Amino acid sequence: MFLDDERSRRLRPGILTDLVGQYMNDSERARLLGLPPSTRIRERAKVVSPERLVLGDHCWIGEGAVLDASGGLEIGEHTSIGLNTLIFTHSSWLANMMLENHSGSDLIERKPVRIGRGCFIGGLCFVMPGVVIGDFVTVQPLSVVARDLPDRSLAAGNPARVFQRYDEEHVRAEAERVRGGGGADRREP
Repeated sequence: MFLDDERSRRLRPGILTDLVGQYMNDSERARLLGLPPSTRIRERAKVVSPERLVLGDHCWIGEGAVLDASGGLEIGEHTSIGLNTLIFTHSSWLANMMLENHSGSDLIERKPVRIGRGCFIGGLCFVMPGVVIGDFVTVQPLSVVARDLPDRSLAAGNPARVFQRYDEEHVRAEAERVRGGGGADRREP
């Protein structure tokens, strides 16, 4: 039933890790994947090439997110990656066009992605290979990030573009508004 070739032997541990991880809580799953203990990584999230992922403390990875770290992926502390968000550090488009889309093709291009600290990447986003997202950036849901985004910005769309820049004073004022009772119930489930 199972193949016993080099590729299968290389892929099988990751497949089993994904399977076992579905039956764990966030902390257990983080430990299984070698992530910081403060990481909250939800069900069905997948990390491709976890040995190439650098993840800061207090990150949240949503259900169904795919973090492709095969080209190198760095995510700063206190950053959230939304539900079903896809972050890719490789592209096989040229391998497809040249009819050379096979495992190990030298036409699969890999470029690192860096996402800063204090970021919120909304659900159902797509981050393209080679992108740098600065610190304290919010990317609205359903966005495609194809270009770098500067620090302290709000971006949205396909392709994502910056709609607003904000400074520390604005963020502090919003925190005070929420803490002062203007926000919804903040208890964690």
